[in-house]
Amino acid sequence: MSSSLTALEYERTVALLRGRRIQRVIYYPLMSGEDGCEVEDWDFGAWHQPTMGVELFTDDGTRFSAVWGSNFDHYGLEVFPEPMTAHLARVGEPGGSAQVDVTDHARWASLVGRKLTSVDIAWAEGPSNNVQAPDAIRLCSRERAVWIAAGRPAAYPPGEAFHLGTDDVMVVFTAELATKVGILLTR
Repeated sequence: MSSSLTALEYERTVALLRGRRIQRVIYYPLMSGEDGCEVEDWDFGAWHQPTMGVELFTDDGTRFSAVWGSNFDHYGLEVFPEPMTAHLARVGEPGGSAQVDVTDHARWASLVGRKLTSVDIAWAEGPSNNVQAPDAIRLCSRERAVWIAAGRPAAYPPGEAFHLGTDDVMVVFTAELATKVGILLTR
């Protein structure tokens, strides 16, 4: 990953999503098990955990990768206008990440194919209190909002508590859960 991503570059990349239509969504959860080929659980109802990232294919052929990274002094959600292969190695290999097409998943149905009317960034203060990092982005059409965040449940099995700013990616499908997770849109 690039080590020089700036807030301005990040905001410009996120702005590129506005007005586009998502045509395909691919998750990149980890694989584990004895042979390293068992896809870890990722569907938890009102939220999903595609640990390594989400790839969005848009109607004009552009691919956007949403991954966790530390370009902003601590872990945050980083978005790039390029394929996931620019950020992940060992895709499909034992112990690496699986590719799971969730385009037709019921939770994505009302966003896929719809024009993104807004895409917002949830910024969090960094540990030094002078560096902000992106916790999440919110993708909105007129019909639906979906949040993609750098976060995970506080414990396993998952309960009611979550942590943001981690080396995991999660997708949240309701405003109530986004609030519970701690995703705050401040700008």
